[in-house]
Amino acid sequence: MYQEIFQTGLTVVNKISQTQQKAIETSAHLIADAFVNGHTFYVSGSGHSHTVCEEFYGRAGGLAFCVPILTSELTMTEHPTKSSYIEKLSGYAAILGKLYHIQKDDVVLLASNSGRNAYPVELAQYAKEKGAKVIAITSRSHSEATPSRAPSGKKLMEVADVVIDNCGELGDAALSVPGCATKMMPTSSIANAFIVQAISVLAAEKIAALGIEPPVFVSLNGLADQSVNDALYRQYTRLY
Repeated sequence: MYQEIFQTGLTVVNKISQTQQKAIETSAHLIADAFVNGHTFYVSGSGHSHTVCEEFYGRAGGLAFCVPILTSELTMTEHPTKSSYIEKLSGYAAILGKLYHIQKDDVVLLASNSGRNAYPVELAQYAKEKGAKVIAITSRSHSEATPSRAPSGKKLMEVADVVIDNCGELGDAALSVPGCATKMMPTSSIANAFIVQAISVLAAEKIAALGIEPPVFVSLNGLADQSVNDALYRQYTRLY
């Protein structure tokens, strides 16, 4: 069983590497272009997909100009199922879109494994109405097998400009365990982490190729002074 656990994760990551290169490179290009031209790169998700925000935002070795739309209602810090209810509410996404001032030529990356709930669909729609580009990280197999819960009847992958398939299966959990009726080992977190880092590195490469040094956070547990990251937060995220 031990080897099966790691093989399950590696199989998904390898499939992403083999099938999603174009979508990942296009996403990196959009993000780099937005930064170079003075626009904003936002990232959001709900439930466990909110970890995509944290994978992008505030990490040593990560891009410093990402702006997370990461309210507590969308996370699991207060209650394990609260975000599941919130992400089904129509209208909440538009409120956040206004509060965060999504504008023309910005880029909004949304992670949603199923892509069927109101929040990711409506935030994508709001962003596109404002003239922003939308990138989706989702499971095509899951999304195709389930109906939309958004009032529009749309799914995230049907609204986004670029769709990155996390190559997971319906229900996310991918490993059958003897004696356990329900599959275990959801692969979206593993997949999303690799996708985020691929996008970040490729975006930085594109920015550097234009003669601009990409702003990147440093580890505060190394030799860097905290003032380095504090300055980057103030300059790029508008949250401090």
